Amino acid sequence: MSDGRYGHYDRYRRYVALGDSQTEGVGDGDDATGLRGWADRLAERLAGANPGLEYANLAVRGRLAGQVRAQQLASALELRPDLVTVLAGMNDLIRPGYDADEVAGHLEAMFAALTAAGARVATLTFPDVSRITPLARPLAPRVAVLNDRIRAAARRHGVLVAETHGHPVVTDPRLWSTDRLHASPLGHQRIADAVAHTLSVPGADTSWAEPLPPAPAPGRVRATAAELRWAATFLGPWAGRRLRGRSSGDHRTAKRPEPLPVAVT
Repeated sequence: MSDGRYGHYDRYRRYVALGDSQTEGVGDGDDATGLRGWADRLAERLAGANPGLEYANLAVRGRLAGQVRAQQLASALELRPDLVTVLAGMNDLIRPGYDADEVAGHLEAMFAALTAAGARVATLTFPDVSRITPLARPLAPRVAVLNDRIRAAARRHGVLVAETHGHPVVTDPRLWSTDRLHASPLGHQRIADAVAHTLSVPGADTSWAEPLPPAPAPGRVRATAAELRWAATFLGPWAGRRLRGRSSGDHRTAKRPEPLPVAVT
């Protein structure tokens, strides 16, 4: 497990990102103008230290951990990357039939296959979602268990872990989009910086974990109104899709399936 204090930095020629909506970049841009997201931001940072870096993003919103494994792992291995990020499990965690052993098994299988192929692999722990929205309090124990499983599997396979869980800034509302499920542009940047620090990318430091300036706390009436508005606007439609057996990722494919050069801005 990484705490970011690595004195060694590997140069990378090809980076491949696996995952769901967070890695796809939902919350950072839109489908009309294009999504950016933390993996794109990380690739841009890596390209500054790795001229000629190629980057592919196989993530698709709505995917469960087993679907990421079944639909993205083989393609990632075929691309022969030397760096891979894997972030999956949150879509499983918020479903009624969540099985921690099953999700952890899929993640570990991906860790094992990718590291056996010679790739450096990095992942993240999940934030305490109950601190993002009070309605998610029942999920807090699930998050804690899944994070423990991620850490244990990572240790067994030499996978680096960006420890975002436990840092108060990670649950600051300003790092989350209005749906409270996806990071905001600022949140995606903080995630990218956390992974860069874990990888010991030149110039990366612990500033990603620093708190934002204090913001006025909303009054009780305003906070209650915000909860009701969120439930009607996001929670209700999400539950409706689950009941109909639909996903936000239906009929979608990876936005960047082939490794392409990364522009350094």
